[in-house]
Amino acid sequence: MPSPTLILTKPVALVGMMGAGKSAVGRALAERLGVAFLDSDEALTQAANMSIAEVFDRDGEAFFRARETEVIDRLLMEEPGVLSTGGGAFLAEQNRKLISSKGVSVWLRADLELLWSRVRHKTTRPLLRTDDPRATLAEIFAIRDPIYALADMEVEANENYSIAQMAEAVLQALIRAEIVKES
Repeated sequence: MPSPTLILTKPVALVGMMGAGKSAVGRALAERLGVAFLDSDEALTQAANMSIAEVFDRDGEAFFRARETEVIDRLLMEEPGVLSTGGGAFLAEQNRKLISSKGVSVWLRADLELLWSRVRHKTTRPLLRTDDPRATLAEIFAIRDPIYALADMEVEANENYSIAQMAEAVLQALIRAEIVKES
C-alpha cells in the first residue's frame, strides 16, 4: 500500500529569533512536503542586490522593515509553501495580520542559550554588532519573546534534535492542526 501524500493547505510562515532554525528547518520541512521553500531575508537581499547588513547601514532599519513587509506579502501570494521570515518580521502587527490572513504562523521557540550557541560566531547579524552581543541578544529575546507567543502555533526547539527531527516536529504539529492533511 502506498504511503499517504501530505498536502499543505495554506502557507506556513516560520517565525522566531535569529538562530532558531527558521531557514534550515524551513528548507527541510518544504522538502518533506514537496512544496516551495521561501525565505523573506533571501528574497529581500536579492531584490536589493545587497546584504541585510548593507541595507541596514545604507537605508536604516525602518526602510528595511517596510521592504520586508512588501516581500512577505508577495511571497505569501504564491502557492502554499514554507516561508522563513526574518527574526524581526513578526514584531510588526501588519506582518502578523498578513501572515494570519494568508497562512499560519509557527513559532520555533528556542531558549537564549541555544540561540547564543548558534549565532555567537556569525558576522551576518547586524543587530548583534555591539560591544556586548550576548547582552544585546538577551535584550532582543526579552522584548520579542512575548510577541512571538502571538503566533498561531509553537514548536519548541530542542538542542538535541537534528534539522530533520525538528522539521518532523513542526510537521506533526501542522498535521494535528489540520494545516497538513494526508490523502
